[in-house]
Amino acid sequence: MVHDGLPERLHRVEDRVAEACARNGRDPREILIVAVTKGHPARAVVAALEAGLRDIGENRVGEAMEKFSLAASSLESHGAIRHMVGHLQRNKVGEALTVFDWIQSVDSMRLAQALSRRIEETRRALPILIEVNAGGEEQKHGFSPDEAIDRAAEIADMPGLSVRGIMTMAPLTDDESVLRATFGRARQLFERMIEPCGRNGSRPDTLSMGMSNDYPLAIEEGSTMLRLGTALFGPRES
Repeated sequence: MVHDGLPERLHRVEDRVAEACARNGRDPREILIVAVTKGHPARAVVAALEAGLRDIGENRVGEAMEKFSLAASSLESHGAIRHMVGHLQRNKVGEALTVFDWIQSVDSMRLAQALSRRIEETRRALPILIEVNAGGEEQKHGFSPDEAIDRAAEIADMPGLSVRGIMTMAPLTDDESVLRATFGRARQLFERMIEPCGRNGSRPDTLSMGMSNDYPLAIEEGSTMLRLGTALFGPRES
C-alpha cells in the first residue's frame, strides 16, 4: 500500500533537509514540504496528513477534485492546505478555486487575469506563486527570467491575488552546475521581486523549488518550499 514506508521515507527526507540546511547555516524549520500526491490514490493524502504533512499538492484539477472529495474529512480535520502545482488551464480556473488554497503555477498574464476575475467573486485573497522558466526550457511553462519581475508586479496589482513568491522547476539532469544555476537564477529573481510586489500589497516570502531528485541542492540555493512526491510515496501507482 502507498502508505507503507511513508514514515521512514519522511524521516530520510527530513534528515537530508537538515543536512542541506547545516551546510548553509539555515534552520530546517524554514523549509516547508508539500506532499505531491499526483498519481497516487486518496489514501496517500490521508497517509501524508497522518504523518504530519499539512500541505498537499496536486497537478491536475480533475484528479484533485475526485481525490480531495474522498479524503475530505481528513483534509478538514488536519487543517490541510491544498496546492495546485501543475499547469492550470484557464477553462479550469473556476473548478480549481473550489479545491485549491494556493495556485503555485501562475505562468501567464491571461491566467492571472482569469484567476483575479473569479476570485473577486469569492471575496477572499488567493495566495499565488509566479512560475518562472528559470532553466529556459522550451517545453516548460512559465515566465522568462527577463519578464518575470515586471509581470509579477503587474499581477500583484490585480484584485484578489496575493503574490507570495516564485515557483520553478529545474531541468531533469544530474548536472549539479545546471541545477545550481537554475535555482540560483530563481533565487535572485525572488529577491528582486520582493520590493516591487510589496508596493502593491503582496508580501513575497516563498521560493518553491526542489523536487524529489534535486531538493538538497534547491535548499542550498535558497528554497523555502519543496514539492516532493516520489521521495515520500515511492513510484506512482498511475
